[in-house]
Amino acid sequence: MKILILPGIGNSGADHWQSHWEQLHKDYTRVNQLSWDNPNCLEWCASLEKSVRSSGSETILVAHSLACLQVVHWAAKTQLTIKAALLVAVPNPNAPIFPSQAIGFGALPMCRLPFKSIVVASTNDPYSSIKYSEECASIWGSDIVNIGEAGHINGTSGLGTWPEGHTILQQLKVNKAN
Repeated sequence: MKILILPGIGNSGADHWQSHWEQLHKDYTRVNQLSWDNPNCLEWCASLEKSVRSSGSETILVAHSLACLQVVHWAAKTQLTIKAALLVAVPNPNAPIFPSQAIGFGALPMCRLPFKSIVVASTNDPYSSIKYSEECASIWGSDIVNIGEAGHINGTSGLGTWPEGHTILQQLKVNKAN
């Protein structure tokens, strides 16, 4: 089984739980993008397609923020299969705070994901309401985990290695796909 780490806009810095997980688990691989600061959905999906093609059908994606939208767009177009996805801090592309330099991530596919997935949300995420996260989880056929007040669930949230998040990931490792 392969774990692919998918950071959001700007990449995940040293204090981000994704970076900690990558350091702690040498078999976790970060998917790099052509541009972290001016993301283009087509380019990001192409890099994900290439990475999943290399890693195989037992892959689990660990996406944060903008990368959650990347996963949904990719899933609607790919012929490849994966085991599951952990979607953390799904941003609302229609929110005024959504980064204007992120191109092509809006108009989300409104269909069930073809793999097991869990949406992890915070009640005080500046990029998304808990209601929006719940709606996305319902549309995508995802389980949802509300972790309370944790901001954008990123490096500034002070989660460190975020062991609770890793416990949620373990659920995807043992569960069968939808």
